[in-house]
Amino acid sequence: MTSVAEARTPPAGERRAAGRRTAGHGTWFLVLPALVPILVFSVGPLLYGILLAFTDAQSGRTAATRWTGALNFRDLLHDTLFWESFRIGLVWAVGVTVPQFLLALGLALLLNQDLRLRGLARALAIVPWAMPEVVVGIMWRLVYNPDAGILNETLRDLGLGAGRDWLSGLATALPAVVVVGVWAGLPQTTVALLAGLQNVPRELHEAAAVDGAGAWRRFRTVTWPALRPVALAITALQLIWNLNSFALVYVLTGGGPGGKTRLPMLFAYEEAFRYGQFGYAAAMGCVLVAVVSVLLAVFLAGRLRGGDEA
Repeated sequence: MTSVAEARTPPAGERRAAGRRTAGHGTWFLVLPALVPILVFSVGPLLYGILLAFTDAQSGRTAATRWTGALNFRDLLHDTLFWESFRIGLVWAVGVTVPQFLLALGLALLLNQDLRLRGLARALAIVPWAMPEVVVGIMWRLVYNPDAGILNETLRDLGLGAGRDWLSGLATALPAVVVVGVWAGLPQTTVALLAGLQNVPRELHEAAAVDGAGAWRRFRTVTWPALRPVALAITALQLIWNLNSFALVYVLTGGGPGGKTRLPMLFAYEEAFRYGQFGYAAAMGCVLVAVVSVLLAVFLAGRLRGGDEA
C-alpha cells in the first residue's frame, strides 16, 4: 500500500521540470543587472532613433513633429553628398583596416618571439590603446602642423622640401587621417593576434621544422590555420568600428577640407546638431545600422559555414 509521503511526492519528471523553471528564473535574475543598462542605453535610443527617422523632427521647431513615413529615406536616395560621404567612409574603413591588420600581424609575430625586453616591447605596443581618441587627434594635429610640426621639420632637415599643410590639402587630408587611424587602432589588432599566436602549440612548429619546413611554410601550414578564426573576427570588428568612426576624424579635420574626410557619422552629426534636421540625421543613422547589420550577418554566416565544414 502506498504511503502518504510517497503519494505527495511528485514524479521525477515533474521535479526536473520544476528545477529547470527555477534555474531559468534564477538565470534571469543574474542577467538582469547587465541587461537593464543595455536596454536603457543601447536598445532604447536605437528604437527611438528608428522612430525619429520617419518624422520631420527639427530643433527649435514650435510646430508639432509630424509622421512623414519614408520621406527621409527617399530624400537620402537622391542626396549625392551623403553617398559621397558613404564612399569616403568605405575608403577610410578599408584603407585603415587592411594595413592595420598587416602591420599588426607582423608586430604580433615579432612580439611572439623570445626577444630580450619582450615584456617592455609588448607594453609599449599597446600605449596608443590607452589614449583617448580626442588626445590622439590633438597629438597628431601637432605632428601635422604646417609650421612647427615634427613631420614637416623632419622633411626640411632631410632636404625633401619645405613641407605642406597635410590636413588642409585636398589630396593629402584623407591619406593623412588614414595613417592616424592605422596607428590608433594597431594595438587592438596586435593584442588579438598575439593572443591567437600564443595558442598555437610549439610542438607543431618543432615537428614542422624537423620535417624541413621553412619559416614561410610553417606560417602557412601551422600558424595561419590556427590564427585564421581570430584574424577574421578582429578584422570584421575593426572594419565595423572604422566605418562608425567619428571622434578621431572630427578632431583632426572636422570633415574638411571640402568634405574630403566627411565620414557618414560626421555627415549625420552635422545634419542633426549644426542644421537641426534630427529626422533626416536619424534616417542616415538607420542606413548605417543596416549596413553594419549586413556586415555582421555576412561575417557570422561565414563563421558558421566554416564551423560546419570543420
